[in-house]
Amino acid sequence: MIDYVTAGESHGPQLTGILTGIPAGLKLDIAAINAGLAARQGGFGRGNRQQIEHDTVTVTGGLRHSVTLGSPIALTIQNRDHAHWQAIMDPISPATADNTLRRVTRPRPGHADLVGGMKYGHRDLRNVLERSSARETAMRVAIGQICKQLLAQLDIQLVGYVQQIGPVKTVADETLTVAKLTRQIGQNDLRMPANAPVAEIHDLITATKKAGDTLGGVIRVVAENVPAGLGSYTNWQTKLDGQLAAAVMGVNAMKGVEIGDGFDAAAHYGSQVMDEIDWDKTTGWSRLTNHLGGFEGGMTNGMPIVIKAAMKPIPTLYKPLQSVDIQTKEIKKASVERSDTTAIVPAAIVVESVVAIELARALTATFDGSNLARLQAMLKTYRAELQAY
Repeated sequence: MIDYVTAGESHGPQLTGILTGIPAGLKLDIAAINAGLAARQGGFGRGNRQQIEHDTVTVTGGLRHSVTLGSPIALTIQNRDHAHWQAIMDPISPATADNTLRRVTRPRPGHADLVGGMKYGHRDLRNVLERSSARETAMRVAIGQICKQLLAQLDIQLVGYVQQIGPVKTVADETLTVAKLTRQIGQNDLRMPANAPVAEIHDLITATKKAGDTLGGVIRVVAENVPAGLGSYTNWQTKLDGQLAAAVMGVNAMKGVEIGDGFDAAAHYGSQVMDEIDWDKTTGWSRLTNHLGGFEGGMTNGMPIVIKAAMKPIPTLYKPLQSVDIQTKEIKKASVERSDTTAIVPAAIVVESVVAIELARALTATFDGSNLARLQAMLKTYRAELQAY
């Protein structure tokens, strides 16, 4: 079954990832992985660091001649900005007066700084913020891109896009396929559908930046052609919608997750929310609507999976809020780290990536994931079984 771990600090030498459970025989497109990493660095409202980092992945294990071996895949992404932080973030050299100049003692409200320092006993909160930084999500995107390539070989497609930035929202045509949505969101630097008020949102982001403030938003992910029956109703731990919700909530700055209509469903009658069942001798089982976002009883039901995530504004403000110095206990303004006005565009790619990882994990847990051809054959047989039910 697919699993992964990441390591590395924001200004450390590199990010490292170990991905296990990818079937043997998958031909990886490294250029596509790097394209995903480049997209994560884009979007209107990003900060100056993106001009320094040019993320590319290096595969150092689990691959031969671009084809997966079934063994753990080892990945690295170099942090180019480490050159400016080498003394401060050197993993080996002892601490000195010179290399602790960027000590952080004024925690930022809304960040992991203070609670992380309390939990792990750090008196320099840089030890917290370097790992809690969203820089780590670059490796989750690289891993997610591999899982997306696996899903594509199983005829499953997905896309994550921005539905709302600050108070400005847009609603995409829900009949659009993933392919059409992907084309639309590639036409602007906000990763939003074609009907989005791009100029208005640009003005909002620019004004917010001048005010020293930040913006959050809402992300929507759609996955299509996912077979029914992934996950299980038999135990709470095996409900796939719960696993997806946990993975999405585990992305930095996410404060809410919805499946399908989510919280809006609470304001409607059951007759307006439940998706009526249909059957066709050619296509098999389906639903007339998709208010429940492709899930019933914690299991996929064959309809498109729809997940939304609410991202809070970034906690680093260039006009900082009140804090307290952990050394002197004096009331001070919070520390200021280099940051973005909004990171909703890259966050959409990260959320898309973690959804891809969880779907790939569910498939390799349900079927034999040792070999790609075997997995494809088993899934084809399973789809035929479902259609004939």
